[in-house]
Amino acid sequence: MSRFRWSGAGLEAGSRQVPEETPIAIVHDASTSAVMMATPADLEDFAVGFSFTEGLIRSLSDIRDLEVVESDAGIELRLWLAEAPSTALVARRRRMVGPTGCGLCGVESLEQAVRPPRRVDSTLSISPRDVETALAALVAVQPLGAATRAVHAAGYWDVTSRQIVVREDVGRHNALDKLVGARLRSGGACCDGAVVLTSRVSVEMVQKAAAAGAPVLIAVSAPTALAVRTADEAGITLIAVARADGFEVYSHPQRLIA
Repeated sequence: MSRFRWSGAGLEAGSRQVPEETPIAIVHDASTSAVMMATPADLEDFAVGFSFTEGLIRSLSDIRDLEVVESDAGIELRLWLAEAPSTALVARRRRMVGPTGCGLCGVESLEQAVRPPRRVDSTLSISPRDVETALAALVAVQPLGAATRAVHAAGYWDVTSRQIVVREDVGRHNALDKLVGARLRSGGACCDGAVVLTSRVSVEMVQKAAAAGAPVLIAVSAPTALAVRTADEAGITLIAVARADGFEVYSHPQRLIA
């Protein structure tokens, strides 16, 4: 994209790569569940991951069909659910009294906003060196982030294979949903390693990591107080303010081994 850059010599014409931001609707059984601004990439991962972390499906087999439909207004991710999750979704929608304004995707009440997280039971151990390696691996595989400096990334670093899977998006929640969806679609999970984030840690990020079964959550920025309490309740080792020269552990430090 063309732009002008100011320096001591004045304005200079040039160009810069910037990320796309597109309205994306996630539609279950012909009814819209959420509309978000997101990066139009890895959309099947996004649809599956959002559906899973928001509790609309329990496994990939709960989805009968998935279609990506583009229009001038944006993109619809249309999912058709199996009988059991479809019935549960209808009942959930009937409980809605009216429109809400909490600003949380897929949430219809204040009680759902602070719902108890899934408990993560894991014997996984991780070393400080593992944390450093996971952070370095995340930085190395962010092509959109490297080009634009304007998107978030979420990665899953497997302690055993020492491999990382990464998804990027203009929204940090979207990036994490895409990551969870990618793991589900590849037949994997997030229980044998760490979720690594380029963003701050809000309570929604912890809830989504817990839904994915991740025992360790690593972030380069700081957490909120509610995120810390939720991670502790979920059994997640929360590592934040993670840099090359060190990091801070906010919950379940017993997983960190020297």
